Amino acid sequence: MAAEVYFNIWDPEFRANPYVHYAPLLAGPPHILNMGPMTFALVARYADVTAALRDHEHFSSVGPPPPPQAYQGRFAGSRNMLGSDPPQHSRLRRLVSRDFTPRRIRDLEPRIREIAKELLDKVEAKRTFDVMADLANVLPVTVIAEMLGVPPELNAKFKHWSDTIIGGDNNVPGAPQPAESIRAIDELGDYFTAEIDKRRSNPGPDLVSALVAAHDEGEVMSAADLLSFVTLLLVAGNETTTNLIGNGTLALGRHPDQFDAPKRNPAMLPRAIEEMLRYDGPVQSTVRFTKEPVQLGGSEIPAGAFALMIVAAANRDPAQFKNPERFDITRDPNEHVAFGEGIHFCIGAPLARMEARIAFEAMLERFPRLRLKDPAMKPTYKGSYFLRGLESLPVAID
Repeated sequence: MAAEVYFNIWDPEFRANPYVHYAPLLAGPPHILNMGPMTFALVARYADVTAALRDHEHFSSVGPPPPPQAYQGRFAGSRNMLGSDPPQHSRLRRLVSRDFTPRRIRDLEPRIREIAKELLDKVEAKRTFDVMADLANVLPVTVIAEMLGVPPELNAKFKHWSDTIIGGDNNVPGAPQPAESIRAIDELGDYFTAEIDKRRSNPGPDLVSALVAAHDEGEVMSAADLLSFVTLLLVAGNETTTNLIGNGTLALGRHPDQFDAPKRNPAMLPRAIEEMLRYDGPVQSTVRFTKEPVQLGGSEIPAGAFALMIVAAANRDPAQFKNPERFDITRDPNEHVAFGEGIHFCIGAPLARMEARIAFEAMLERFPRLRLKDPAMKPTYKGSYFLRGLESLPVAID
């Protein structure tokens, strides 16, 4: 008898450990879930997820208009890379691709190392270390804020806005949007609207200036698109790497045998980071939309469905990965889909990998006895199911 499917992203217990609920989804074709007027297709198997993510003609990134209760403020009617298909997606991606070339990313390495050193100097001085508060929440937002030309004194505010907006993912459909979420949308929109105006009269070498120039030269973005694009770069550019560092540290800490190896040999870190991404990656799922009925993996997904591409389930598919529930930093090959697949493959993946590598190298060099403060801890996760990240991760450093 087939195991019963349970999938409820608004259940805190489900969000705390969704992996135990993925096995029934991996055992068969995409599961169709009807919730009132909304139809969801739960796509979990590796072959199905990769096929759908490569097929942007049948699985579109352009969703339906937001419901009336969804507050958007200055972002109303906007589009960005995440929510567009070709040819618009191709043009939007090209606008930022120059800042994410391998050479540009390599040029950032000395500055990222400097930021990591400064953060760990503070940790060493106070002799206590919460990986999230002291490193993971700070390093990525500092890097992306500098790329956007944002002054460092605003980093904490940016992180708050980012976390609050993402936490809105957990709002039950039909429920009023929380006041703090509306406030964060307004404050972030107001800030970047003012910054965009400043860049028009005083452009710099930063990403915001480049996007303003593209907009003003009559390229593909409306004013709302420009605002949405800049915000996407801020949020996506910090949240995913923050969660990679946090989830990865937790996985290492819960597997001391795996933790010892990169302590002895830091050259193992790149492969270890790939396993962190596979085993407990920062993104659980991404969404596509069907404009017409489509066959996938033995199921017919109806038109108008929200197709959840559960990349975290695909990364534990036994048809693709041997012993998928085992955390193994020597795993090879490891063709996970933590950064997506197809035309929407994460443009910031090389930056995220480098930031994570530098963070772990710096931590292990400075604190070679690093370990979880409480190996039996029950971690608390932030609100969003889609972006999986820890609230806190205390570690011991002596």
